[in-house]
Amino acid sequence: MRKPGLIGPNAILQLLPVLEQAGGVALRDQVLASAGLMGPPSDAGMMPEGPAARVHQALRAIEPDMAPSLAWVAGVRTADYIMAHRIPRAAQVVLRLLPAKAAGPLLTKAIAKHAWTFAGSGVFSVVGPLTFEIADNPIVRGEHSEVPLCDWHRAVFETLFRRLVDDRLRCEEETCCAMGASACRFVLRPTHS
Repeated sequence: MRKPGLIGPNAILQLLPVLEQAGGVALRDQVLASAGLMGPPSDAGMMPEGPAARVHQALRAIEPDMAPSLAWVAGVRTADYIMAHRIPRAAQVVLRLLPAKAAGPLLTKAIAKHAWTFAGSGVFSVVGPLTFEIADNPIVRGEHSEVPLCDWHRAVFETLFRRLVDDRLRCEEETCCAMGASACRFVLRPTHS
């Protein structure tokens, strides 16, 4: 039997204001209730991954058309929180001053070191310079889809790398556990205007 994992509460906390803005308190409460929650989680420490996964899954079930964009905005908000509270200002300045080829691996190393905060019981790995995987991703565990579902993770990665490494980077989810893959694979590539 799989040991329950823990995940950072921002997986839910940054989504709740987005839900309120999109559909009012009614949508927020509907998603929480569908996920079996009576209210938001505490922001003090880690939380079980199950409720976070159920909130994201409830959003996809209740608002399938809006879910990708709402999860994306929540992911950007999560990256903003990380930059405001978890990455020291001096480190941010250094990353921005370094060439992208040097800053990218440093940020990747930091993300890998703290992967337990967003991957839960999933297995995070770096498989290339700007390529990550989350095997058995708990946020989509048990779901089935013809398209990738990890918009929240994708937005977190893209926002951090665009703001700290290279603003031309975009994150794509090449494979998703919900599509039958063994891992959700995220690849950051520069886009040229």
